[in-house]
Amino acid sequence: MAAKRKLVVKIEKTDTGFSAFAEDYPVFSTGSSMNQVIDNCIEAFSLYFEDGKFDPEGISFEIDFKQFFQYYKVINSKALAEKIGMNPTLLSQYIRGHKRPSPQQSRRILYGINKIGQELAEMSVIYERKT
Repeated sequence: MAAKRKLVVKIEKTDTGFSAFAEDYPVFSTGSSMNQVIDNCIEAFSLYFEDGKFDPEGISFEIDFKQFFQYYKVINSKALAEKIGMNPTLLSQYIRGHKRPSPQQSRRILYGINKIGQELAEMSVIYERKT
């Protein structure tokens, strides 16, 4: 049985790490880190689609903004809002779960997060010791 459409997997923060569950398939997993739950979920899908016609690229992992910002506390929402040209109060309402962002706003926020990650990945920091 091959998966023909995008497999949507919801990730949630738990007291012990993370859990993930598929919306349309009886597939779920847990892990102590975000990377571990994703790896475990891919393995679970590989077992579910045991005929070998499973493509891990077909999985869409989703986590809501509130849980995302609780996990990545290092991201300052006010600074992110300024970087993407969004009202900081509005972004804060999304993060606290008081409002739900539209798909366009979600893409805008995700683009900003990805852009910061890309900038950090390309950065070289030089430390010179004064003698």
